[in-house]
Amino acid sequence: MRSIIAAFFILLTACCSFAAPRDKKVNVEKPDMEKIKAEVNNPASKYYYPNLMKQYEANETIMGLQEYRHLYLGYVFQEDYNPYRRSEFSKKIEEQYYKDKHTKAECDTIIKYAELSLKDNPFDLRQINFLIYALREKKKNNIANIWQYRLNHLLEAIISTGTGLDRENAWYVINPQHEYNIINFQGSIALSQSFVQPYYDYITVNRKNDKDPEGYYFNIKHILEEYNRKFPE
Repeated sequence: MRSIIAAFFILLTACCSFAAPRDKKVNVEKPDMEKIKAEVNNPASKYYYPNLMKQYEANETIMGLQEYRHLYLGYVFQEDYNPYRRSEFSKKIEEQYYKDKHTKAECDTIIKYAELSLKDNPFDLRQINFLIYALREKKKNNIANIWQYRLNHLLEAIISTGTGLDRENAWYVINPQHEYNIINFQGSIALSQSFVQPYYDYITVNRKNDKDPEGYYFNIKHILEEYNRKFPE
């Protein structure tokens, strides 16, 4: 199952690139997941999860990196979290991924089903990126800019968790798909994926020169813990 997912997203990565700024400096801070868990589940906290999600859905552009870190990483501690969730609506526009150009009617279809998909899975970065593309094609730039802000900050939330260069500094992700999104964000192409004990994914990438890393590490501890807790064999 994991190898199928990996192969599918290696292919998609080559088809649609993220528009987030790659040259922005992001401060790196390894997340304290127990602290984040306590804060997002505490109604008295400014990071209380229902309030963060309301801000996010209200198109708030005042949310900063810490809010987005708690929004993204804190999702693993919500009862509806499923790291392998995939909306049925996303399948409706799968064939559109492989086209270079889309008609206005196709863009309307992309927008419709991407929005429905994101109601099921709010952090499907592929769907957000595709939605931004379709909105810009339809000249709906104000809405596209809001989604671009969201996407940029979600990507920054991931990048801010480490460097990806070794296990100690692995990037934290809440969905295996996001590993390939981040590889794409780095301007690289994923070549292969392997599991490294006790809870890391390692993805090798194409190297443009000898100074480039051979690959990147991702911490999937909480993906495995929550999935095994909720879906025991």
